[in-house]
Amino acid sequence: MEQTASVEKVSSGKMKFLVGGLLIAAAIVYLIISSTQASAQYFMTIGELESKGASIEGRDLRISGAVIGESIQYDPELLELSFMIADIPGDNADIEAQGGLAVVLHEAAIDPNRPRLQVVYSGPKPDLLRNEAQAIVTGKIGEDGKFYANELLLKCPTKYEESVPEQAGS
Repeated sequence: MEQTASVEKVSSGKMKFLVGGLLIAAAIVYLIISSTQASAQYFMTIGELESKGASIEGRDLRISGAVIGESIQYDPELLELSFMIADIPGDNADIEAQGGLAVVLHEAAIDPNRPRLQVVYSGPKPDLLRNEAQAIVTGKIGEDGKFYANELLLKCPTKYEESVPEQAGS
């Protein structure tokens, strides 16, 4: 009888240890998943953004597009910058198939039928912000349909002028 009781105590101790370990592992997995989802940013094209509609309102997004030069407005006193970006493909293979980034940016900027997005940014105006630059913006869509960027990255189009020399003068 004593042997049976000690075996039951050992089994009971192992079971408690196993259950405790599983609870800790489940808690760690839950924390990893919930923190990843909370900080996740969705990278989308402007076309994809339009198709999603209000379902993505308030979510952190990262969007890339071609800057429309004539739409750039900057208030140096308030440090408010506003400009439009035009839809460009999100896949590098598509960009290369269409002739490279310089061609894609140029075509997007001159095509009035491409989906466009108004971007609002607070901060100093970047030197690289110009017509046909690639803007990569991180932020959220507001209720007014404008994109409120908290981060703005630009790729200078002059880096790609060798690919399309006729764009260099424009």
